[in-house]
Amino acid sequence: MTHPNHAWKALGLVAAVALLARILYHPMRRPELTIATVNNADMILLQQLSPEFEKQSGVKLNWVVLGENILRQRLTIDLSTGSNTFDVITIGSYEAPLWGERGWLVALDDLGADYAYDDIFDVVREGLSYQGRMYAVPFYGESSFTYYRKDLFQKAGLEMPIQPSYEQIREFAQKLHDPEHDVYGICLRGEPGWGQNMAYLSTLVNTFGGRWFDLDWKPQLTSPAWEEAVSFYVNLLRNYGPPGAISDGHNENRALFANGNCAMWVDATSAAGYILDPSQSRVASTTGFAKAPIARVANGAAWVWAWGLAIPTSSKRAALAKQFVKWATSRHYIEMVGERFGWLRIPPGSRKSTYEIPTYLQAAPFAPLVREAILHADYTKPSALSVPYVGIQYVGIPEFQAIGTEVGQEINAALAGRATVEQALALAQADAERDLEGRAHQ
Repeated sequence: MTHPNHAWKALGLVAAVALLARILYHPMRRPELTIATVNNADMILLQQLSPEFEKQSGVKLNWVVLGENILRQRLTIDLSTGSNTFDVITIGSYEAPLWGERGWLVALDDLGADYAYDDIFDVVREGLSYQGRMYAVPFYGESSFTYYRKDLFQKAGLEMPIQPSYEQIREFAQKLHDPEHDVYGICLRGEPGWGQNMAYLSTLVNTFGGRWFDLDWKPQLTSPAWEEAVSFYVNLLRNYGPPGAISDGHNENRALFANGNCAMWVDATSAAGYILDPSQSRVASTTGFAKAPIARVANGAAWVWAWGLAIPTSSKRAALAKQFVKWATSRHYIEMVGERFGWLRIPPGSRKSTYEIPTYLQAAPFAPLVREAILHADYTKPSALSVPYVGIQYVGIPEFQAIGTEVGQEINAALAGRATVEQALALAQADAERDLEGRAHQ
């Protein structure tokens, strides 16, 4: 018979071993990465595929998904204060060089030869770099172009040219506007924000011959080009846009177009796969594509952008985070999406090799136009006038996040009828001058 004291000791040893096993092997003890991302279709698909990475790596992924404006505000606060909230963040061509310069981001030029850096489009790679080092790697790249309903054009006896002018766009919108049948002449971004309404409006101002700042950093928001461009935009959306346009951003307009409510839509090329997917779009078989419209000059009429993945220097798991961003932005990931979900769903516009995949080119008739738009967009010459900044739909300076948002709000007020265009731009000019005080003397 075992002595009672020995029995208790044995039980104690068993309990200790069991407790240690729970600590070591409990699933919550797996290494974790927290990822902050934007709520667009490509990133949602990445979440759906992320169990593949978790299975391969043993890493648990925690997702924080936010709207574009809120994401940018949250990340700016987190990184500027050194908070250790996120291990991987979704940022764009605006933030990557600025935050890389400030030391907020880990350099990502050491992911290995098999990552094929030379396969990334030069304009995309350069836009995510500072002094030759990449501080974000591209999940997808995009430009902007014109979506239109071929069936409505044919019925009205209209023909969309491959390079439309804005005057033609206005005429088409007028003729195709049919609100009684829930079809509106054109859909454009109205939601305020430097990455929402101002992304589109910056291209409009560029092609009307304007610029954000002159060479002395004096804001040009009350110039004739700005007044003409913004008046054109306000009149176009008020007369031929959908109700509630003042609150419609990219996602809302994409849904409207996919539902058949827009005769035309000028926006990001990255939505094209979604629009041509019959499981997600009612107009998949009737959508055509043309270049971004031009008014007076070609400079800056179509933007160039990349959503990329970056790692804050505050992350304690940078090595694991590099494994994830390499996996999520690789050629293998693109091929995996195409094979599992169809080639229309792949993240486009980042790699040259994407445009050499026969099955993709067959599924995506818009692909050559997207590639051309990306390669021809010159973010170093966004205006026909000389400027001291880079960026087509943004200005690559830290102050622009505040300036663009404030200007977007003033123009949104004009669109809503709470101010005239002249009043809105006068307030926008004052906002920009205040925010930019001292830059001319730096």
